[in-house]
Amino acid sequence: MSADLPADARAVVLTASNRASAGVYEDRSGQALAEGLRGLGFTVEGPHVRPDDVAALTEVLREAVAGGADVVLTTGGTGLSPTDVTPEATRAVLEREAPGIAEAVRRYGEGKVPTSVLSRGVAGTAGRTLIVNLPGSTGGVRDGLAVLGPLLPHVVSQLRGGDHAPGDAAAPQRGQEPSPS
Repeated sequence: MSADLPADARAVVLTASNRASAGVYEDRSGQALAEGLRGLGFTVEGPHVRPDDVAALTEVLREAVAGGADVVLTTGGTGLSPTDVTPEATRAVLEREAPGIAEAVRRYGEGKVPTSVLSRGVAGTAGRTLIVNLPGSTGGVRDGLAVLGPLLPHVVSQLRGGDHAPGDAAAPQRGQEPSPS
């Protein structure tokens, strides 16, 4: 467990898949995502497996935010297929987008899987919850966790009201000059 991640950090995993929700095959990417989050120190709820349906996905996302989850990670439904609607469901819940996170996930996978740039996954916050869409494969989940793992303790701290620099809320951020007093 990360030294910086609060002991009570909570995550929710949501899988978007018509076939997994119908029992055609096992949801391996959601299971891998839940396992990876536990390895980072989160208490994990899910995976919740839902069909590729905006209303069904939005319902789980809203419930997770209302329930106080620190992080919600989705897997599946981010591609170009007409049934891939996870980004649309996520945008319906987000209050603020964090495009750098989604771009970092795409960049990380691009060297190994060139089609990773086709992912339409988004990331952002709703209330005090970070929501990130990951691809619907175990490899995409592993790549996403490789990017997110080092970021999540800081994100959880920030969303819970933490300062940018411990003990000094007025500390300038990298690349910024201190404001004159």
